[in-house]
Amino acid sequence: MKLPNPVVSCLPGGMRLVHIHQRSAGAGIFGIAVRAGSADERPGEEGLAHFVEHTIFKGTNKRSSWHIINRMEAVGGELNAYTTKEETVVYSIFPSGNAPRAIELIADLAAHSRFPEKELEKEREVVIDEINSYRDTPSEAIYDDFEERALAGSSLAHNILGTPESVRALQSHDCISFLERNYRNGNIVAFYSGPQSEAHISALVERYFHLPSGEKEILQPMTTPEVEKFADKVILDTHQAHALLGIRDAGIFSPKRHAMQLFSNMIGGPGMNSLLNVELRERYGLVYSVEASTAMFSSCGLLTVYFGCDPEDLERCLSLSRKVFLKLADGSLSIRRLEQAKKQYIGQLAIACENRENRIMAAARSTLFRGEAQSIDRTAAEIAAVSLADISALASKMLEASSLVYISKQ
Repeated sequence: MKLPNPVVSCLPGGMRLVHIHQRSAGAGIFGIAVRAGSADERPGEEGLAHFVEHTIFKGTNKRSSWHIINRMEAVGGELNAYTTKEETVVYSIFPSGNAPRAIELIADLAAHSRFPEKELEKEREVVIDEINSYRDTPSEAIYDDFEERALAGSSLAHNILGTPESVRALQSHDCISFLERNYRNGNIVAFYSGPQSEAHISALVERYFHLPSGEKEILQPMTTPEVEKFADKVILDTHQAHALLGIRDAGIFSPKRHAMQLFSNMIGGPGMNSLLNVELRERYGLVYSVEASTAMFSSCGLLTVYFGCDPEDLERCLSLSRKVFLKLADGSLSIRRLEQAKKQYIGQLAIACENRENRIMAAARSTLFRGEAQSIDRTAAEIAAVSLADISALASKMLEASSLVYISKQ
């Protein structure tokens, strides 16, 4: 059965709604995607967007944290949120028939959260523990450290969580100010997937959401200065070496983004047949895992490759990785192999679209940044248009990639 395409509408107050009508669904998904993340923090506010995500559930003008927690869980639903460098998402998944409950609750959180100091004090320790946990996990911390170097000079550079010191300094008025600056109709996309019609959900959003009009205050132009290539090594007390190679390339608005995502999937996607997995793990048994990923922002994007290995195998792994990039850069990739890679990637996207949560959030994010919820057919067509020259160009850039390596003490 063909999946229904997302429908985007603009509500009278200026908020947009992305709606996927699935009449037989036994559960609904509703949430808001706000174009505000760690890149929108002012100096001294590092970690604020993520802290707001944690504490927005701690009390409103009419609800305590206990009432907020139980509002959806009482009917078997759940309430979640996440933060990136450029967006915050608050959403609920719930049994069919509970859309009014979810929409009214999230509207209350967006407009009337009070961030009581007593609750904030407890949550600070939770967030600080999360920060320390990341620092104790080199395979995760290395991404933050790489981005800090690769995106230096822009508001994207600092990590989402902030530091223990910056989080301890955040107060209730900082959280309220962040909401007032960013949680505005023109800066939000509401989204729904489930059995209720677009007209019904639109009416509920209009009924419950009463946010300031207009878009967010622009603190600074979203630009990312060029940085020189770097090859940094950090000495850590760890038994394993960790390496991250990466380049700056296409961002959210670039037509080249599909080539970057396809290339990433080819060299280090989830398939066991990815080129680097075959070379580093299957052929030589040098790594437990190797993965490539993309991170796309308004002003640019990052393409990275990560692996962990025994310290004595580090240089060999780096050399073998370059060998893979060189084969793709010098024209050795055949049209047949490229078409196979496209077929695999498009198939993976089709399977991912079967996950309703992933699909509606991807549609909301696309609408938030590009103003449209692109269909899977159009995405597939744009992936199909990627050329051998596009792949070769990315491989050539990866041969000159910046690198960050965590190595153990000698």
